[in-house]
Amino acid sequence: MNYGAIIKEIGRGAKGARDLDTAAAAALFGDILDGKVPELELGAILLAFRIKSETLPELLGFKQAMDARTAQVEVPAGPRCVVLPTYNGARRQANLMPLVAMLLAREGVPVLIQGRHDFETRVSPFELLEALELQPAADAARASAQLAQRRIACIGVDKLLPGLDPLLALRTRMGVRASGHTMAKLIDPCRGRSVRVVAVTHPEYLERMDAFLRIDGGRAMLMRGTEGEIYANPRRCPEMKVYVEGEASIGVAGEDGGAPPLTGLPDAPSVPENAALVRAMLAGEVPVPGPIRSQVEALKTLAR
Repeated sequence: MNYGAIIKEIGRGAKGARDLDTAAAAALFGDILDGKVPELELGAILLAFRIKSETLPELLGFKQAMDARTAQVEVPAGPRCVVLPTYNGARRQANLMPLVAMLLAREGVPVLIQGRHDFETRVSPFELLEALELQPAADAARASAQLAQRRIACIGVDKLLPGLDPLLALRTRMGVRASGHTMAKLIDPCRGRSVRVVAVTHPEYLERMDAFLRIDGGRAMLMRGTEGEIYANPRRCPEMKVYVEGEASIGVAGEDGGAPPLTGLPDAPSVPENAALVRAMLAGEVPVPGPIRSQVEALKTLAR
């Protein structure tokens, strides 16, 4: 593949750049995942996409390349598996992503948490999961076994899609996120048996992901994340859109207004405090916030 010719097309700036078709995008992202693109050209390609942003055909092509390389996790008979990506971690609030996962698993819905962590300024979600006795699986086969035994498993993206992990790691060198961070949220390790939860931060990505999920198919939930994580903000419920084979509807209506602190829900991002809060909510000692309950119910419906 002639990477220089591709850079010439996509690297002309936000207004002058030309877009790739789906087939070309799939071939390019496949080469990136396979480690074939030299560092200089890779940096130029990533920055070019960040400046011009990825179009729908390009996102679909990237997803095709990922699908061809993603290890698959076996889902036990029954409900579909809810796939929760975690790539940020806690910053100010307690991270309630594990609470969503554990509430679903308690109801018999399989949950697979996938991701990685490299933010020095945030609390690692994997440290939190470990404090809650959820250890990452060594590979997809062991994640399958965890789902069969406990209805909940977690796994690093390096075990699911090895070529994506070094791409994500470039953030610390480049200083900015790139296309890999968008695609990491769209990994489907249980194709045909999954419910993907896609959380975005910026409003324009809600429109972009909505268009993608309508075409990509399967079952999914799209929402504004909380500090980048996939749980509904307990301070103000976000709109949660659900998708069934390209058909979109509102699974949970969003709330208007601000997001003030909640009485009885302290900001507790440290691992011990966060784990204790999740355990207390699971035990009924602390109420589960309404937005979290609504998200769990919507995901149960999608999974079943």
